[in-house]
Amino acid sequence: MAINKVITADEAVAGVEDGMTIMVGGFLATGSPEILMDALVRKGVKHLTVIANDGGLAEGQPAIGPGKTARGVGKLLENHMVDHIIASHLGVNPRLNEQFAAGTLTYTLVPQGTLAEKIRASAYGLGGVITPTGVGTPMEFEKDELGRDKITIEIDGKKYLLERPLHADYAFVRASVCDHFGNFMCRKTTKNFNYPMAGAADHTIVAAEQVVNVGEVDPDMFDISGVLVDYVVEGEPKWQI
Repeated sequence: MAINKVITADEAVAGVEDGMTIMVGGFLATGSPEILMDALVRKGVKHLTVIANDGGLAEGQPAIGPGKTARGVGKLLENHMVDHIIASHLGVNPRLNEQFAAGTLTYTLVPQGTLAEKIRASAYGLGGVITPTGVGTPMEFEKDELGRDKITIEIDGKKYLLERPLHADYAFVRASVCDHFGNFMCRKTTKNFNYPMAGAADHTIVAAEQVVNVGEVDPDMFDISGVLVDYVVEGEPKWQI
């Protein structure tokens, strides 16, 4: 009998506690797991560290229209649930910068490709990734987002930074189609950080737009294996920009 990992959104976030580190898929809320963000808001956890590409969108921003609710990580920021965000782009959501100015939130900027690779390294058990990005800049000497000293490596006369993995307590990702076991795929640009984040945490939760039975569709359509997924939540709204 096939394993069925489907649970409710509130069940999926039941184990999230104050002060935990979570990853959230999406790129300016495109591909963010909205029903899981809503469930976190209902739960009311505080002092989170969030690993994401960005701070999502604030309520009523032009990108989503007047009167519209916040999107993605923006929902957590609207409710003052985040103490620290590790991201590659933070200039869009005004709530993030307001909270930084007020001293209630800190952030660490990581180059986008480096951020993705550090997350992927955690998902696939790598000790780190080497990159020339940041060599010869303050990045080479500053501590990383977790306060670890940077390590430089020289290969064939060229200098690189060893960037160590980023791991979380929970990874919240979004799928276009997912089966009951957790095999999933994302359409078009919603792939973004949802793919590398799957498996990069103690618990990976997928919010799916469409859930199918195991074997109902050609398994070759799935990009991410269900072995990386702990639970599946149905009912994610249809993707909107």
